[in-house]
Amino acid sequence: MDSGNGLIEAINNLWGGMATTLLSAGIGRLMWHSGEVKMGRRRFFGKELIWEIPVAFGMAIIGEAVSSYLMLEQPVSTGVVATLAYLGPRGTEAVFEAWRGKK
Repeated sequence: MDSGNGLIEAINNLWGGMATTLLSAGIGRLMWHSGEVKMGRRRFFGKELIWEIPVAFGMAIIGEAVSSYLMLEQPVSTGVVATLAYLGPRGTEAVFEAWRGKK
């Protein structure tokens, strides 16, 4: 694969790694929020959307730490951040507990 041609590489080149991480975490939370809207549990532009901002920031930090610990490179680390942001703190805890229980 030719590096530099993908969306993640373009964002990294334009804004840097921090912006890519925060953007992917924001998209992950927005995907989760959209699912809640689709199920009728939230309004799209409700006050709940504001509470997703600190969750996205926190999950971006956690995702970067996990990616660093596992020595993952781009774009895999961006995918990890987005996935963890989508899961959120409770979902991430549930996955971790299930993984730990199987070991």
